[in-house]
Parts: sequence; C-alpha cells; structure tokens
Amino acid sequence: MLPSVLAKSFKCIVPNVWPSRNIASLSALSETYQMLFKTCRDFAEAELKPNAAKYDKEHLYPGDAIRKMGDLGLMAIAVPEELGGAGLDYLAYAIALEEISRGCASAGVIMSVNNSLYLGPVTHWGTDKQKSDFVTPFCNGESVGCFALSEPGNGSDAGAASTTAKDGGNKWVINGTKCWITNGYESKAAVVFATTDKSLKHKGISAFIVPKPINGLELGKKEDKLGIRASSTCSLMYEDCEIPKENILGEPGFGFKIAMMTLDAGRIGIASQALGIAQASLDVAAEYASKRMAFGKPIMKLQSIQNKLAEMALRLESARLLTWRAAWLKDNKQPYTKEAAMAKLAASEAATFLSHQCIQILGGMGYVSDMPAERHYRDARITEIYEGTSEIQRLVIAGQLIKEYELN
Repeated sequence: MLPSVLAKSFKCIVPNVWPSRNIASLSALSETYQMLFKTCRDFAEAELKPNAAKYDKEHLYPGDAIRKMGDLGLMAIAVPEELGGAGLDYLAYAIALEEISRGCASAGVIMSVNNSLYLGPVTHWGTDKQKSDFVTPFCNGESVGCFALSEPGNGSDAGAASTTAKDGGNKWVINGTKCWITNGYESKAAVVFATTDKSLKHKGISAFIVPKPINGLELGKKEDKLGIRASSTCSLMYEDCEIPKENILGEPGFGFKIAMMTLDAGRIGIASQALGIAQASLDVAAEYASKRMAFGKPIMKLQSIQNKLAEMALRLESARLLTWRAAWLKDNKQPYTKEAAMAKLAASEAATFLSHQCIQILGGMGYVSDMPAERHYRDARITEIYEGTSEIQRLVIAGQLIKEYELN
C-alpha cells in the first residue's frame, strides 16, 4: 500500500478524472505502483494540465501546485518516512515524475531537482543534524532545494570548478559563480560544489550545503528560456560567503564523487520528465488525428499518420522500459551508471522526436500556442542538454562498456 501521506492527502484534493488510456506496462507492477500512477495522473489532469499553458506564458512558478505535491509526498518520494519523506523507491519516483511532467514539464523539473539533486545527496551523505536541518523541512513542498555544479566556464567539464571554498577555521568562505541553477530563485538551500585544494584537481572538489538567503550571495537575472518557463533558472554569485564548518557534505575532496553519483540518479529523473513530455505529445497527436477529417475520414486512418503514431509509441515504450530498468537497478543496489545514461539518452531523444512528430501531425494547429503541441516541443529540447548532454551520455555509455569488456 501507499504510505499514509499519499493515501490520505489525495482524496481531499482531486476529483476522479481518470482517463480511459493507461500504460500497459503498469499491469505487471504491484498495486502500490498502480495506485501511485493513478494518484499522480489524476492530480496532473486536475491541477497541472489545465494551468500549464498559463504557467508557461507568464513564467509563473506553480507554488500552490508544488505545495500540493508536497502534501502528496511527491517532493520527497525516496526519502525515508522518519525524515518526512514518502519512503518509496526510485521506480515509484520514475512513475510519479513521468505523470507530473505529462501535466506540466516545469512542475516535473522542480520536483526532479528537489528529489534527485538536492535531497538525494543530502539524505545519502548528510549527518543527522544536516538531515534534520536540510532534509525534513524540504519534504513537504513548502521549501525546495537546488544543485549548484555548473559554472560559466566549465559546462560538461564538471571537474573544472573555479568556485573555491577556503578553510576559515570555524567556517568555510565561498567565492565563485554557479550558473544554470534550476529552482535558483525559490530554493531555500543549495548543494554547492567548490574547490578546496586546486593541486588535487577533481579530487580537490568538496560539496557544501549553503542556505538561502545568506550574506555574500547574489542571484543573477532569471533566464528567459525556450521551455520549462515556469521553473526559475539563474546564476548564484558567491562573494566571501561564510557558512559554518559543519556544512560540508561528506568528507573534504569527496565533492566530485558526490556530484557524479547524484547525476546518475538525477538522469533517471530527467528521463522520467522526458517520458512525460513524450507521452503528452502522443496524447495530443492521437486525439487530434482521431477527430481531424480529411478525404472523408479521420486522418488516423491514413497510413502515413499511422506510421508516425506507431514510431512514436515504439520510441516512448522503449525509453520507458530503459528508465524503469535503471530505477530497478538502483533500487536493488546494483550498478546503474550505464543504464541511467541509456535511459536519459533514449527518453530525451524520444521526447524531442515525439513532440516534433506531434506538430507535424497537427500541421498549422501544432504551430500555434492555442494547442499544447508547441509547448511540448519547446519543453522537450532541454532534456537533451541538462544533467549531461546527449553527447556526454554516449561517452558515459561507451566508458562503461569499455570497462565491462576489459574486465572480461
């Protein structure tokens, strides 16, 4: 059964708007996953889908929806119940995040960053006090966290961090700029990566928990983005920012390891977000094709349209199973770096493909903002870029394959 936070909260929030379509793959999963899927799909249909266009057009942070997601346990799905989370696993997280992203991709990335990139490392590496201060308050949707790794000059080279953290006795003093930070404006804390020993290169990077707001931190402008426009993205600029000595996460020099492990898990989240965008694109395309008449019949009866829909469904289901496999491996404490990269690569490229084909099926109607197809197209594009570009995913996959064959 679902944890109480999910089972109780849902009934008072969402009417039953359960669509007739379902995901066939779910029938092989336990009742817990199927109930979670229904909860999230109904919530997305009632709360997110009707408002997603407004959120996007007005660049409006969906605060009320995020708080309701917190009430449902969705903002801390894999965090143990004793810390305030839902106490579920990563397969549950993948299923939930796909459905939330199907309703609103911006809400999906806000949920993903809080779950995977912020709560993930703090829950895994944090001390008891850090968990009390920086995990529990971030589980209910009232507060969200962010992940500060990227810098203006390092891009995909995560080991080239120029942000520094100097030992000041009973404190750390942080200087540097982090960019492309999702949840940058709304977050109340950040996991920040900074160099503590330049001579050690990537082994000299450490991770820190930095509360927000704090003296010595300025926020850059909100980026005006192509897609996921309801989530804020900005730079975090640290100048002689002092934090307590105990705010280091893990041991000094463990930062690069923490970042890479966190990104492995985060890629399952972004794959799930991409699946939600892809599923929404297929829904729009199939519904339109069933109603649009041409040559005396619905265009869904035309072979060229059927071929497009078939290819869309194939790529979507293939990517979904890769994503669930990566989540299953993580849940069973097996290596999953390669599989997470495969899932992220397949799902993000599927999202781009399906959203493109959706517009093609809709024709001119797909190009106007009265229909959601163009928003799905814009939202999909970022999934091939953040948390590791498609090019990086291929390098990760190849690197893991080389290791496997060398061992044999």
